[in-house]
Amino acid sequence: MITGGGALVQGLQELGVEIAFGLPGVHNLAAWKGFPNSGVRLVGVRHEQTAGYAADGYARATGRLGVALTTTGPGAANIVTAVGEAWSCHSPLLVIATDIPSTSRRPGTFRGVLHETTDQASFFRPVTKAQIKVERVEDVHDVVVRAGRVALLHPRRPVYVEIPTDLLAAAVEESGPETHVPPTRGFLSDRDPFPRPFSRPLVWAGGGATASGAGPLVHELCTRLGAPLLTSYGGRGLLPPDHPNLVPLPPHAKEAGDLWDAADLVVVVGSDLDGMNTQGFRQPRPPWVVTVDPVHPGNLEPDVHVPLDAVAGITVLLDHLPVRPLAPWFTRPAGRELYEGPETAFLDAFESGLTEDTVVVADMCIPGYWFGGFGRVPRPRGLAYPVGWGTLGFGFPAGLGAALSGRPAVALVGDGGFLFACGDLATAAQEQIPLTTVLVDDGGYGMLAYDFTKDGERPLGCDLEPPDFVALARAFRVESREVKVEELGSAVAQGIASNRPSLLVLKASFTPPPNTSPRWYRATG
Repeated sequence: MITGGGALVQGLQELGVEIAFGLPGVHNLAAWKGFPNSGVRLVGVRHEQTAGYAADGYARATGRLGVALTTTGPGAANIVTAVGEAWSCHSPLLVIATDIPSTSRRPGTFRGVLHETTDQASFFRPVTKAQIKVERVEDVHDVVVRAGRVALLHPRRPVYVEIPTDLLAAAVEESGPETHVPPTRGFLSDRDPFPRPFSRPLVWAGGGATASGAGPLVHELCTRLGAPLLTSYGGRGLLPPDHPNLVPLPPHAKEAGDLWDAADLVVVVGSDLDGMNTQGFRQPRPPWVVTVDPVHPGNLEPDVHVPLDAVAGITVLLDHLPVRPLAPWFTRPAGRELYEGPETAFLDAFESGLTEDTVVVADMCIPGYWFGGFGRVPRPRGLAYPVGWGTLGFGFPAGLGAALSGRPAVALVGDGGFLFACGDLATAAQEQIPLTTVLVDDGGYGMLAYDFTKDGERPLGCDLEPPDFVALARAFRVESREVKVEELGSAVAQGIASNRPSLLVLKASFTPPPNTSPRWYRATG
């Protein structure tokens, strides 16, 4: 016999989970007791939002299931923002929260039980693909396993599981492994997906291509078509930075947008073509659009929808193309050299300290915007960026999860966003999480100040009285120092090599890049 908490952990084991993030509370202690000697590392954080962000960062860096555990009521409510970011960026998360004891619940009635809400799952309905309430201890194991598998099915998104606290302590027989039958999908049309003739094809790839491991096939597709590749933020790293078919600019740059406008065929692989990447859906519709996605054709109605994942879908497309590659029709534009200045000098210095396998976790801050749009990402999953919901405060806590992925990780944050979760410096120190954090301190909310000044107005509410960030980190026994731009590369390299948490503080102010909404060229043209 085991407890419901033990059944929960056994479910995580069956899912292949190696790391979970959470914060203990009086209602979920029975689950905590199931983790010792289980092989699942439980990382205790200082705020539930950090648990969600860290699980998201881990999922983005690995492609595996991220797991976050929280307690009832306020604990569950605290994690909702992080779950919303994961939902909007298609991260597979399993969020497990407790509820008040089932014996204390009276449907539709608030009784004042500790941490009680009348419908806690309703917090999560807008930001999860499923919400499952466990009603019997015998179901705990199976629900956890099934929920994790649902989170990993396309479209990947968080799933919420709610377990009354008394079920976690109740005894139950051990469960055998769940039988898993993978879904089958087929190509719904056998007609040629390509128009005849076409002469200016373009490929757009996103996070769905990354999730499928489709980088080599994206290369083959672009080469066979002679097509330029534009990527969303989730597609960064599918082709290496110097690949001749890769457009080294975000779609928000006019030089990249001109290629889209000139194309007579666009193949969209694993991307929603969302509002952020399309500059508020201002991109004109190409003459012919083919989308590859298992379920959803995206926000641009296609002429042909291939309902397969990126690997299978591109394979189908290649069967309709000549083996001999078509000659490229485009001239590859310059990259960030088009924007020479202190911002690109910062990127050069920053990247000089990174390894090929580093995951950069960028926050919603001006230096993060620059790296998100113009940073060189050598490999898939090398950029984690909260572009879905745009959740300020994502970078540092998500970086903690990415740093436990087995790859080096660097968080790139601003002074405002870092303060959202700075208490989890304690987590970094206690767990010895090897995250190097680069904090660019411009004395406030620099992007918001820009929004004022671009209109000739005086900024209001944007200045922040900063703490001594170096002293703050050292108070948590995290190595920290202030650096200049010319020292940044070596400092980042040393931080990564130390395999310990560290904080580097750079005092600098930068102008926002064109991939931030006030500067979209289509919005102002």
